[in-house]
Amino acid sequence: MSKRFQGRTAFVTGGSRGIGRAIVNQFAEEGANVAIIDLDEEALKTTEAELKEQGYPVYTKLASVTERDEIELAMKEAYEAFGSLDILVNNAGVIRDNLLFKMTDDDWLTVMDVHLKGAFFASRAAQQYMTKNNYGRIINISSTSALGNRGQSNYSTAKAGLQGLTKTLAIELGKFGITANAVAPGFIETAMTKATAERIGIPFEELIKASVSKIPVNRSGKPEDIANAILFFADERSSFVSGQVLYVAGGPKN
Repeated sequence: MSKRFQGRTAFVTGGSRGIGRAIVNQFAEEGANVAIIDLDEEALKTTEAELKEQGYPVYTKLASVTERDEIELAMKEAYEAFGSLDILVNNAGVIRDNLLFKMTDDDWLTVMDVHLKGAFFASRAAQQYMTKNNYGRIINISSTSALGNRGQSNYSTAKAGLQGLTKTLAIELGKFGITANAVAPGFIETAMTKATAERIGIPFEELIKASVSKIPVNRSGKPEDIANAILFFADERSSFVSGQVLYVAGGPKN
């Protein structure tokens, strides 16, 4: 495999499981130094051990995207460990699904904090390293739910907000050699979609089957499908692609 990210450092929030882990794996395989923050200590340790076993350079830290000081310290340590901070993937996310009349204040605020405050803190921290180097790639994970989804007024709002943040970052940071883009996954088989199946009270296999019936390519998405799109935006050769939202959903989304 080509090492197109040799010498680059990719910082991935929530990078020890699911989509985040797939993103980390692909960056590492293609030569990048990887820095990961997560709140799942066990998954973080496992990811670090497995990557190091394969000889990949990795930095990990138990940190929350909602804590500004923790984010800034992790960025500083990753920069000092590898000498650059070139790519940021704002992947960390949570769901607190419920219909509007059942949704609590905490359900709303938790989702807003992780997705929006988290991406803001991480992007603001990363840009100071990127602007100095006149190079950077910021990639946000949105969702097809940004277009509206029953039971997800909080998540849909947060993901739509991330798209607005993406476009604004592209406008503000472009002159510093920094691009900002978003990937919006459709149905992807992860722990998060498994939790959705549990919430609505059906087996996960049934949710997969129901979802696939509406997907033109006739299969469900895997974390690697999202990682592939992330690496396209992160590529040095994608410097003329900025402010875009790529729906990775097995078909068109309006």
